[in-house]
Amino acid sequence: MNAEQNHLLTRIGPGTPCGQLMRHYWQPVALLDEFDAVLDPAMGLRPVKALRVLGLDLVLFKDASGDFGLLDRDCPHRGADLSFGRRESAAQGGGLRCPFHGWKFAPNGQCLETPAEAPQPAGQRLCERIHQRNYPLVEKAGILFAWFGPEKSVPPPFPEFDCFAAPASHSFAFKGLWNCNWLQAFEVGIDPAHPSFLHVFFNDEAADDTGDNKAGRQFRSSSAGQIDGEHWPMTRIMREFNQPDIRFEPMPHGLQLTALRKMTDAQTHVRVTQAVFPHTFVIPLSETMTITQIHLPVDDTHTYWYAIFTSFAGPVDKTAMRGQRLKANPAPLFLPVSGRQNDWGFSAQEQQASTFLGMGEDDINVHDQWACESMGAIADRTREHLATSDKVIIANRRMLLRAIETVQAGGTPPGQADAALATALRGPDTVDGIAPAGAWDAFWRNTAAAKRAGAPWQIPVRAEPVDAAITTSTSPVRAASK
Repeated sequence: MNAEQNHLLTRIGPGTPCGQLMRHYWQPVALLDEFDAVLDPAMGLRPVKALRVLGLDLVLFKDASGDFGLLDRDCPHRGADLSFGRRESAAQGGGLRCPFHGWKFAPNGQCLETPAEAPQPAGQRLCERIHQRNYPLVEKAGILFAWFGPEKSVPPPFPEFDCFAAPASHSFAFKGLWNCNWLQAFEVGIDPAHPSFLHVFFNDEAADDTGDNKAGRQFRSSSAGQIDGEHWPMTRIMREFNQPDIRFEPMPHGLQLTALRKMTDAQTHVRVTQAVFPHTFVIPLSETMTITQIHLPVDDTHTYWYAIFTSFAGPVDKTAMRGQRLKANPAPLFLPVSGRQNDWGFSAQEQQASTFLGMGEDDINVHDQWACESMGAIADRTREHLATSDKVIIANRRMLLRAIETVQAGGTPPGQADAALATALRGPDTVDGIAPAGAWDAFWRNTAAAKRAGAPWQIPVRAEPVDAAITTSTSPVRAASK
């Protein structure tokens, strides 16, 4: 990749080509949990948060009416920071008031009061003319998503992906910050080869089919299927079979990724994951739970990952899952405890004795964090030497470049951004299992179908591959479903 292409794919601020692409998709901006006074006592007194998203400085607040508002952070009067605004009580009429001159704004950005100005009607006429840019919000799976398209544009509807269709009792959302560009954060998750090295454990725990609540320990769970009557944990499979046959298929939502690891002449390990364009992947956590991870570009050098855990079996234990993950990414900012400042917790002794990397056995998210952050804030891809095992990385970058060209030409980019397609998107399915070598394709589809059929909630899925590269559309968008 040349320097110009790398710059094109990694800069996401207003007016940049990739930034314009990203603004065709709903973006996660906050967890609902962030406004829980138990998790963050400050929210009980003043539910107002400063945010940075796609290079924009924003303020998110919960009005006295219970409505959320997401506004540009600079007051339209003189540019003071609205994240320090006074959140008015119901008795005071609600809204967010700038402390500089008292201008007050509703969640939709409308100016409500300019108290230093002349009495009505002159003051009222000024209020009517002032409207702070606000961004539409939708709550899905415990996450607030915002639309950053052109003002007054109509966003596409949300797809009925499993993570959004599951009831609240069967899903849990969390987040964390990485100090790197969005693309390297996303690429680690769609790389099928790296688990056989980065996440290798030299010793296995007893296989645990129920490891839904284990923070960052998905490779401790056993794969579906057996070898000679024995369940194998992913740690053993990744360690012993490190040259996967990697394949991918273009799909309406993005790319379907398959990694095959031949175990014996009769049996093959198959792992199917999904890349949802432009910055989401879906992977199996266990036989009955998936992780949908979205990578929000904060700015060019910071990324928040949002993970949605979706159960196809019983309800999730949100208290336990949250408590485990807060140890590594404590509220209210969800900044990682490990990082460059402490060498990501590296231990030479551990690297020799228990893990390939030497950065902990309890949370493999730190492994991915190191891989991404150690490249630098923005990876210099002109220095890469890509190989055949990087075919998915190459395919995704080509898709990004085509999508940017489409947007620059006035078209609609692929996947969820296409309103005509979005409502038809379902699933997408994943699997991690030991299959008959000659029938792995039927095995994974049947296993995924059985998981779905056994769920207390479900939406039928038809995961048909498209014939060629994902096409784009210039069809108009419809109103978002809420």
